[in-house]
Amino acid sequence: MLEVKIVNQSVELPILKEKQVSLCIKREDLIHPLISGNKFRKLKYNIKAAQAEGYTKLLTFGGAFSNHIAATAYAGMVHGFKTIGVIRGEEISEKWHDNPTLRLAVAHGMELKFVSREAYRNKNSKDLVKKLAVEFGAFYLLPEGGSNALAVKGCEEIITADDASFDIVCSAVGTGGTLAGISNALHENQTALGFASLKGDFLKEDIRSFASRKNWQLQSDYHFGGYAKVPEALVLFINQFIMQTKIPLDPIYTGKMIYGIFDLVEKNFFSPKTKILAIHTGGLQGVEGMNKTLKKKNIPQIIL
Repeated sequence: MLEVKIVNQSVELPILKEKQVSLCIKREDLIHPLISGNKFRKLKYNIKAAQAEGYTKLLTFGGAFSNHIAATAYAGMVHGFKTIGVIRGEEISEKWHDNPTLRLAVAHGMELKFVSREAYRNKNSKDLVKKLAVEFGAFYLLPEGGSNALAVKGCEEIITADDASFDIVCSAVGTGGTLAGISNALHENQTALGFASLKGDFLKEDIRSFASRKNWQLQSDYHFGGYAKVPEALVLFINQFIMQTKIPLDPIYTGKMIYGIFDLVEKNFFSPKTKILAIHTGGLQGVEGMNKTLKKKNIPQIIL
């Protein structure tokens, strides 16, 4: 995995000037087209561990549009691993060719195994892992979303010495590993602010399991109904934002986070002179598939 240096891009918009709040976006999406943002960070030390332990296969879990599935497939190919993706939803097995994310994963060598949504809910059970080991042989297990202790270690490297001047560091939250890593790495007097991408207070427990500090908060009002929920209002916001800033956003994570930040700015949640750093965690590969869904619903498509 290549070492990278990422820039913090300043955002200049009237509402920020009016409220005397500054915003920069750390362009982690520019690390790589497929292994971008937090997926690069989460895979870095897991790949090294799999190599050191002599594994030749990586197995992980994800939904049909999972950035983690796409990133694992590509990283596995680059580093010489066979990859297996356990995909939620047996109904997808007959039409996976229509899904850009899954086509990409297969093109990079991933073998797909589709399981029922009920079976998928038991993805953390030892019995399921044993059954998968019988079917596929020995493998290095990556959890859904890639979050484990090594992933958190990688996400700690998102924050650098150059980020010490920011008061608040924002991140989208899926499984909690990225926010935990950021929290662990923050400088004194900084706060991590997470924006949940799905419903449920259980995320707080997930974050606590990885975070070694209490310098974080979770905003749960900007999930728009959950992972696959992308209403027209969010699409219009994302498209307006790229036209104003030239920064593309994905609708599942960063789009919801940036929407939330600006809503909080409007509501005077942040004190004047607050300096905000928002982490762009990538995920842009999933936009193509989401646009197909939006088209069917007669909702405007997302601009990249």
